[in-house]
Amino acid sequence: MCKRCLWLDESKPDYVAYHDQEWGVPIWDDNKLFEFITLESAQAGLSWYTILKKRENYRAAFKEFDVQKVANMSDQDVEALMENKGIVRNRAKILATINNAQRFIEVQAAYGSFAKYQWAFVNFNPIVNDIKGKEDYPVTSEISEKFAKDLKKKGFKFLGPTTVYAHMQACGMVNDHDNDCHAKQPLIDLLARLNIADELNNVRS
Repeated sequence: MCKRCLWLDESKPDYVAYHDQEWGVPIWDDNKLFEFITLESAQAGLSWYTILKKRENYRAAFKEFDVQKVANMSDQDVEALMENKGIVRNRAKILATINNAQRFIEVQAAYGSFAKYQWAFVNFNPIVNDIKGKEDYPVTSEISEKFAKDLKKKGFKFLGPTTVYAHMQACGMVNDHDNDCHAKQPLIDLLARLNIADELNNVRS
């Protein structure tokens, strides 16, 4: 039986699949990054699993996370989302998602892609943390505080240092799998074969 991170509730198959297949895997596709930013901001004050269970509903509600379409959502769309039981019906978070889509596009225009902007915070090289037990799990970092501060300066909402750190974990900017977790070393090996800066130069926003 393979070992997994201590934080994971292995009684939930969808949670296990997310841990095994997605968490910590480097992402440089802007559409996917916008999805994770949207879901992480929706999570604020809630558990990640609460949002994970609603993920497909969010995809449908927010146009498959097409950032241009979300940026153009109207007041009428907002009212419809407030009636959507499949998502967290928090008006501030819904408005923040639309706002964040608009800001996301601005970052793409300024940096070539959101991925290039985001990955520069770790110099295009994921951080691998030494996680021996639950007491070693980071919830924020100096980099996430800097990243969150810059996002706020650019007008993003519901993305504080803790939420941003969770985003960094999810999209592979940091590898916070437990040292004994079966998923940790394969990610290290994968990154040894990749040059993320080169990968980003080959991706169009």
